[in-house]
Amino acid sequence: MREDFLRPPASPAEWAADGIRLLGLISVLAAFVFWTPTDAGILALALPALLVPRLLGVLPWFDVLYGVTVSVAAWSNVLDLYRSIAWWDLVVHFVATGVIASIGYVALQRSGVLPAPPPPRTAVVLLPTVGLAISAIWEMVEWLGKTFVDSKIFVTYPDTIGDMAVGGAGALLMGLVLARIRIDRAASHAADRKDASWPR
Repeated sequence: MREDFLRPPASPAEWAADGIRLLGLISVLAAFVFWTPTDAGILALALPALLVPRLLGVLPWFDVLYGVTVSVAAWSNVLDLYRSIAWWDLVVHFVATGVIASIGYVALQRSGVLPAPPPPRTAVVLLPTVGLAISAIWEMVEWLGKTFVDSKIFVTYPDTIGDMAVGGAGALLMGLVLARIRIDRAASHAADRKDASWPR
């Protein structure tokens, strides 16, 4: 993991992914200046999340997708898009839960909890479970924010259940995707070597 984290960018996609991380840091500073400390805090919460794909060594295209998704989710709070666009909350939960659950799936592989690579059907079963767990944590954080930080944060029972259901659906879709493709750099390179050595 350390090697993946310290590896210098070597492709346009890797530069883009690191650029998104840099923009995340700049966003926190900008929020302190132009918005509120609460907004800066929301964006600061996204910073550690933006570093995880580099630590795990996921493929660059997925690193970019993940970084954009996490950044959009954080900025949607700051710009109040969840309130101003009725369907935006569901779209973000669908996409964000799917990509974050995928990162969790790679983390389970890299930590040895899952075999590497796991059987394809594992992703279809495990990702919705991870996604629903992430959705539950997400909703708890929203409740804590509303209760102890800012009463303007929108939290209701129907909203919570709907967000979790949509998040679980997004994770299921990503499970179907990861049953067919790899996003882990190490697993992808191992598969390439195996394919190259296979007699034709």
